[in-house]
Parts: sequence; structure tokens; C-alpha cells
Amino acid sequence: MYFRFYEELNDFLPSSQQRQTFHYQFDGNPAVKNAVEAIGVPHTEIDLILVNGVSVDFGYQLQGGERIAVYPVFERFDISPIIRLRPTPLRIIRFIVDVNLGKLARYLRLLGFDTVYQNNLDDQTIVDTAAKEKRIIITRDIGILKYNIVTHGYWVRSTQPRRQLREIVNRLHLHSSFKPFTRCADCNGILKPVTKELVSERLQQDTLRSFNTFSECPDCQKVYWQGSHYDRIRKLIDTLNDPE
Repeated sequence: MYFRFYEELNDFLPSSQQRQTFHYQFDGNPAVKNAVEAIGVPHTEIDLILVNGVSVDFGYQLQGGERIAVYPVFERFDISPIIRLRPTPLRIIRFIVDVNLGKLARYLRLLGFDTVYQNNLDDQTIVDTAAKEKRIIITRDIGILKYNIVTHGYWVRSTQPRRQLREIVNRLHLHSSFKPFTRCADCNGILKPVTKELVSERLQQDTLRSFNTFSECPDCQKVYWQGSHYDRIRKLIDTLNDPE
């Protein structure tokens, strides 16, 4: 049995297996999905599997001696005539972010994306919530993406939050979906306009003198205005829209 993985799928492989055909041994007749995940590649990253040049689904049972080519998501080619393994994109973009990506979750919320994050969620809760609420799992834990019920997920390569954000925006083509300053960065609530008079007791005098327009999160009561934080986010959006 010989495998070759293409493009970014090589990120999941040891250097000895990257960008080359390698031999893989197995017992019995496992499904090809089980084999590729045993090698280390989660099924959510795979769009096409060819066995001896023929496209197959995840349930194809290996016989032995086949040559298997595994491809990631195709962005520029129409492969509709053959078996496409990735599900169709979700109609509404929603995320659930694992416990190691708190800063990334805040960035996604600041851009207006509905993003569930808590620092005490276990893997099963993340998987169940994603399935129930049709959310994309964003994670640094490859194991989460190997659950059978996971349909949409992405393993973040970078370890730096701003680079992680750019990576996700580019990979999922989110540039046209930004709705900045519509969600609370702390709790994911939807911001509502509020009068200065209603929030004046919670703000410093300098802020009250300098600004007249405010928003409030109805869930956690955090107040927002177009101060220096607003300017920083605007600059961040500009960098995301610029080519690298």
C-alpha cells in the first residue's frame, strides 16, 4: 500500500513522508478514512482521494497493493464530476475555538464572527456543540478533527495569534464577511447602540468629553466606543486585506 499526500496536507506528516510516495502497512481491510487519520491527517482537511486513479469515498476498504493519492480542498478547480469528500460550505459562518486559542477567538469576535470560546471546554463538548450549532471548529489539536461527526474544522498551523487570524481569513476566504465592532470581544454578545447618559456612570470623564457614540453588550454590559482600540482594529483589518 502506497500513499502520497499533496500540498498543505504535508503539514501533518513527519519530514520522512512529506511530498513523496511512501509505503504504509495495515492489518485487515480498514476504511481509507481510518488509514489516513492513523497516518495523521484529519478527514476535515481532505477533499479528494484517488485509489489507483479512481476517486473513492471515505468508506472505501483497502485491499492491499493500491496506490493512494490524497488531496486537500480545491479552490480553483471544479472536481464536481468525481467524488468530493468535503461537505458544502456552511450557509452561516460560525466558529467554535478550542481552549488554547483565546486571543484568536477575541480577534474573530472583533471582526464580527459568531465565535464560541470558553477556557474550560473539553473536546467532546466542542465536537457536540459544533455539530448541533453547525460551527466550524478552529483548533491546534488535530485529534478533535478526527471525530466522525466533525464536518467542518481547521487545524491552525501558526502559533502567533495575528498570524493565526490571517491564516484563517485567507484559508476560509473571509475577507468579504467582516462585520467589525458588532460583537463583544469578551463574551460574543451582539452589541447594541446605547446613549451616553445610560453608560456615563461607568466611563471616565475624559472618555465622556471626547466621545458621543457608544455601544453596549447586553450580555456582559461592557461598553465600547471609537477610541484607540477602534483605530487598532481598523489597522488590523487593513493588514488582513493586504496581500502578504
